Amino acid sequence: MRATVVALLLYTSMLCGQEPRRIAFARAGVQPGQPQLFIASADGSAEHPLLGASDTDYNPVWSPDGKSIVFTSDRYGSAELLRVNPDGSGLTRLTNDPAYDDQAAFSPDGKQLVFVSTRGKGVANLWTLDLATGKAKSLTAGAGGDFRPAWSPDGKWIAFSSGRGVVPPFAEGRWERLQLAEIYLVHPDGGGLRKLTASGGFCGSPKWTGDGKRILAYCMTGQQTMGGRLGKPPEGSAAKLVSIDASTGASKDLPDSPGVKINPSPLASGEVGFIRKDGSDPGIYYSSGKRGPGGDIRTAAWSPDGKQVVFWRRVTVVAPPVRKMFSRNSKYELNLTGQLPAFSPSGRQFATQSRPSSNPSHSALTVTTIDTGKVDIIYQDKSRNILNGGWSPAGDQLIFSLGMFAAFFDGFHSEFLKPGDRVEGGAHVAIVNADSTGFEELTSGAANDAFPSFSPDGTEFVYRTFSKEGNGLRIMNLKSRTVRTLTSEYDNFPLWSPRGDLILFARLSGGDYQPGGSYDIYTVKSDGTALRRLTNGQGNDAHMAWSPDGEYIVFASSRMGFKDEVVYTDAPQPYGELFVMSKDGTGVEQLTDNQWEEGTPAWQPAVRQGKP
Repeated sequence: MRATVVALLLYTSMLCGQEPRRIAFARAGVQPGQPQLFIASADGSAEHPLLGASDTDYNPVWSPDGKSIVFTSDRYGSAELLRVNPDGSGLTRLTNDPAYDDQAAFSPDGKQLVFVSTRGKGVANLWTLDLATGKAKSLTAGAGGDFRPAWSPDGKWIAFSSGRGVVPPFAEGRWERLQLAEIYLVHPDGGGLRKLTASGGFCGSPKWTGDGKRILAYCMTGQQTMGGRLGKPPEGSAAKLVSIDASTGASKDLPDSPGVKINPSPLASGEVGFIRKDGSDPGIYYSSGKRGPGGDIRTAAWSPDGKQVVFWRRVTVVAPPVRKMFSRNSKYELNLTGQLPAFSPSGRQFATQSRPSSNPSHSALTVTTIDTGKVDIIYQDKSRNILNGGWSPAGDQLIFSLGMFAAFFDGFHSEFLKPGDRVEGGAHVAIVNADSTGFEELTSGAANDAFPSFSPDGTEFVYRTFSKEGNGLRIMNLKSRTVRTLTSEYDNFPLWSPRGDLILFARLSGGDYQPGGSYDIYTVKSDGTALRRLTNGQGNDAHMAWSPDGEYIVFASSRMGFKDEVVYTDAPQPYGELFVMSKDGTGVEQLTDNQWEEGTPAWQPAVRQGKP
């Protein structure tokens, strides 16, 4: 508790400065500090942390001579490659670049690494690193993402999974994208690129057998990547282990068992080690039926003799209310908070929604006072969830929405196969005083009304509605309670500009949940005129927020694509890079660069002293 208070006091002292570009956001899936490295005997005995001090360390790989382990860490800000001895000594940093560096694999002679990096044009491609000189060299290029490389035993080929040449379709009845990938081969000099598999779905994490003749991988359908990527895959989720002929691409299934089986690794003993992600007893398994370490393990690597295994496991962490995070652009400070953060006009408090106390309902509207870390529950319903909206211009009220919102809270089980499905039993906009009094529901009926945002003068609010009669944005006058239609498309996340001149929102373009469709960002005047599209189909763009002066917009985007195989990241979608642009859509700048899912950003106003 003392450490949290100290951190908050330090954060508060920063708030008193003059830098106005401070943005808060939430992260889905793996949280900072959860991935930690452990080392154990192959059977799980003698398990202990690899490092004395751990801070978001993951994706370890053993050197061919067994004398060192290379892994990825966020401890310096962006993802970097580090090296350490198996006893935890001799920690050394191998890369130092603001780009994302991850998923390393050794050359057979131990002199080079192949790894995934966004150093090129921001998408995940393969690079090589000379360990003697520290020089990095680009190996692959192109969109789609390249992942999980593995060097052949003779050093002549590198196998990897890739989504190149594929437009990821929406999951069935969802807005999240499926991950499609095949296994590819390339020479270490970049020549001879060829696709090895043609599954039409997903195959990943290739590993060479000792004779170099076959490659082990795990495969699933594209739709199965939706359930397999979740932290706890739903019942019925599956992924199979396969053996692929490295010359012909002919594939055969390995002896099967149910569940989501990932990270296959041929061992010196002839066994295959792998991770089972789902079920009541997740962890490391072997083809012989033996068990290894258990728990929420994501990637594992065995020593050359197969006697030890190093892996990263999700551990329980206590997150502070505010945590400073890495930003690619020093003009912007990024802070991790809760879901849908919204700052009070004073900048000294922020409202969020808590996670449901009992699945799948009872999320609460909370307010955190930054300088003390105190979290107050402002409103909680006995049978419905809350999606946070924002503060009134005077800072005395909070507006939000009440409903089940299965799309957000039921673990991605819900499907929306036709537009009417988004009604989800209905939802209403509500308002409450900041002191928890004066609760009132403002909308009624069968429609699903959500994401309300006040006008700058506090007399009206805009919200989105899904109903059997039609979708779009609506504006309600708080005094007369009259409602007028602003748009009639599949629109969401409306936000009134602090200047009062524009309303920002996201629109599904290119057809409902079609492979070529995408969510893009628009603005429109409050009278329905001057509709303008700000982004143009490079990926799903949404989760927006205005700067306090109304001149800039921060938003989340999937435009940089996947950066890893999603079963390892537990991120529901490749939706997680934050960008900033001018209010007219120009001057786009990238702020985050990682494989986690960042979203729901909020721009913090300059801090005012006095009452929160």
